[in-house]
Formats: sequence, C-alpha cells, structure tokens
Amino acid sequence: MAKVRSAYFCQNCGYETPKWLGKCPSCAEWNTFVEEVIEKNIPSVVAFSTSSRNAKPQTLQSIEKQEHERIFLKDAELNRVLGGGLVPGSLILFGGEPGIGKSTLLLQLAVAETTLRVLYVSGEESEQQIKMRAERVGTLNQQCYILTETNIQNIFKQAEETNPELVVIDSIQTLYSTQIESSPGSISQVRECTAQLLRYAKQTGVPVFLIGHITKEGSLAGPKVLEHMVDAVLQFEGDRNHVYRLLRSMKNRFGSTNELGIYEMIGSGLRQVENPSEILITNTDNSLSGISIAATLEGIRPMLIEVQALVSTAAYGTPQRSSTGFDSKRLNMLLAVMEKRCGFKLGAKDVFLNIAGGIKVDDPAIDLAVVAAVLSSNIDLPIHNKTALSAEVGLSGEVRPVNRIDQRISEAEKLGFERIILSKYCKGIEQKNYKIKLVFCGKLDEVVKELFT
Repeated sequence: MAKVRSAYFCQNCGYETPKWLGKCPSCAEWNTFVEEVIEKNIPSVVAFSTSSRNAKPQTLQSIEKQEHERIFLKDAELNRVLGGGLVPGSLILFGGEPGIGKSTLLLQLAVAETTLRVLYVSGEESEQQIKMRAERVGTLNQQCYILTETNIQNIFKQAEETNPELVVIDSIQTLYSTQIESSPGSISQVRECTAQLLRYAKQTGVPVFLIGHITKEGSLAGPKVLEHMVDAVLQFEGDRNHVYRLLRSMKNRFGSTNELGIYEMIGSGLRQVENPSEILITNTDNSLSGISIAATLEGIRPMLIEVQALVSTAAYGTPQRSSTGFDSKRLNMLLAVMEKRCGFKLGAKDVFLNIAGGIKVDDPAIDLAVVAAVLSSNIDLPIHNKTALSAEVGLSGEVRPVNRIDQRISEAEKLGFERIILSKYCKGIEQKNYKIKLVFCGKLDEVVKELFT
C-alpha cells in the first residue's frame, strides 16, 4: 500500500508547500492554502500513457509540417470565437457563471454535429436528464454518445472503445483520478485530470471541451496553471436580466482573442445572433434626447450599438458618475474634455451612461457617441435617429480617426443610416464610394454644430 501524506496547495496558482502559509510565495495572495491528501508514490500505470518511443531533438528544417484542416462546426458564432473553426487535438476550457448556459451550449453543439462522433461526458447529470435537455434544444444525434462517469480511467477506457471525434467534459471539477487520494474538485485532482486529458487530445488529435466552474470573484476555479495548460479559454458572459449571452475568448493559441459571439437565450436553447446591430438598437419612431448610435468593432465584426445618457441636476452635494458597459474612468475623462474644451458646465450634474443590450465595449471609437449622448441629454435635444458616430476623442478636444473605418461605414449604410460623423483625418475615405453621407469633423465644436443646429 502506497504511503499517504498531506500537503498544502494554493487555490489560486497551485503552489505546493508542506505546511500552511498565510501568504503564497508564488502569487502573493493571502489565505489561499488548503490541505489535501496526496500519495507519496505514484503508480507506474497511468490513465493515458505516452508512447514508448524516446523523443529526440530535431531542427526546425527537419520537422515535417502536417496540414490539419480545422473542423467547421454548425455553430458559426463558436467558429468565429475559436478563430475560424476547431483545431484537431486542441484542449478548450469553457467557463461561466452557474446557470448562464454552458452545458446547454455544448450539448446543443453535440446533438447538432451529425457528421462527427461525439462523446458527451457528464459528472453532474444522469442519462435521463441529459436526454430531456437534448430533446428540448434540438433533434437527437445518432452519432452522440452520452457517458455519466467521473472516473478519468473509465472515461479513457470508454473513449478507446467509442473512438470519438469530439469529446465534451461537463465538468472538469467533477472528475477524479485514482492516482490522487484527494477528493474531486481539489487542486491536485483538477490539475492531474486536465494533464491526462491534454495528453489524450495531443496524441489522438481529438479536440476536447472542458466545462469549468468559476469562483465568486469571477475567475475560473482551480489553479491558475489550468489556464496555461489548455489551448483556448472561452468565457460565457451575460446578465440574467437580459436574454443575450456573450462568448469571449480570453486566450487562444490558434486565433485572435478579440472576437465576440452573441447568443439569445430562448425556450429551445441558445439561438445564434447573426446581426447583433439590429438587436442592439431600439427601433422607435420618436426621437429621444440622450441617445446616440456608435459604429464599433468587436474583433472583425462591425456592430452598431445604442449609447444612452442621462444628465440631471445633482440632488446631493457630490454629483454621481455611473456607467454600465463603459469604463467609468474614461467617462470622467470625456466629461472633463467637454467642460474644458466645449464650455459645458457638467461639474455639478449627475451623469449616468448605459450601453444598451447589456454588453461591454472598450473600443475607443465609441468616445464620440458618448460625448454626443451626454450633450444631447444635457441640452434636452434629440439626435437624428439616422445618424451614427465613430471616432475617438482626444484630451485637447480633437476628433481622432479609428482603424478599419470602411467596415464601420458599410455597416451603418447597410442598416439604413443616412449619415455618419467621422474624423476629418481619416485617410482613403471618399464620399463617392458610399451612398451614406460622410460628415468629417476635426474638433468637438464642429460635432456640436453638426448635431444640434
């Protein structure tokens, strides 16, 4: 019988120490050490062993490049976030808050891929519960195999018999390996099970999705080394008060991390939103003050979003500054620019800003729309609802150009907007190439005259 000993592990980074410490020497976090029971001697038989050949160093010129085509999934939004499809042999960590729709999205993916043999492993639900959800989200796939198991050794044994082309693990915190004596969900168990799944994915070329829980702070549960081991980390975000869910890439070895996937939560599952501009703009005939439309970009996808602002007289001594979906520090900077460069007295007024649809935007091209919405609410004059704005605002009050302005103009033109306000320093943009009217401004004063006169 193997000798058993206990050690202390940092819940944040996985640092191991034989005694409890208040502060982690590795990540400098306080009160993160927990005691776990581990084995002294690891058995020689592992769940998924590496090949018996000895690896030898090779030069870059001698390595033969193998062309692996990406697997294009039925989910176009997921394809976009992954960088153009699923890379064979990749390990993808999928995180999000409880009840946000992680299991629903991946089960929906499993039953939709009729051309792939999919193994869906669940450690949280029974076969009957999974079938009930599968019938709700779509048709039953004859190529989808359901396995309710938490032992990693049994999972590999069933995977060897089934020979899947895609594996989904729900969730990594429920798995355990007999090589580790600690309970499922512990630091050592999560790290060991992920390492074995990583070896399985790389040697067989089968892509693996891992569903991971998150902590109350919003970060992925488990050691930080877990995010370093996987090829991609996807974050599923959303507000329970809104029906829209956002899929972002926090890490991607095979593509960009700037892409965004948008889904709508309906009774039959998650529906892909192909044109987010139409859902993020309120279709009203009445012009209201404090509303402007910004032409922004999320990765390679152009979007038009609605910026809402409310300016009112401060009821208390200190005026309030509140923003939802926009950086509050940048809002304070823009308010200071408006007061200094344009002469608007906003220091004694409450300013509230909201990005419609519950999304978060960090594109600097939204600056001009934020300024326009605040000024519209301040003077209580509406902006024409067929006017879009796309430019960055500098500290001296100048209207600065932004990148890929042609895509922003084309998106506004496609949605029926009549004019778009841009920086006059944009290069290579000519009116003859577009049907929409292009208005070029160099200072905020020119923008104010264009909007409100």
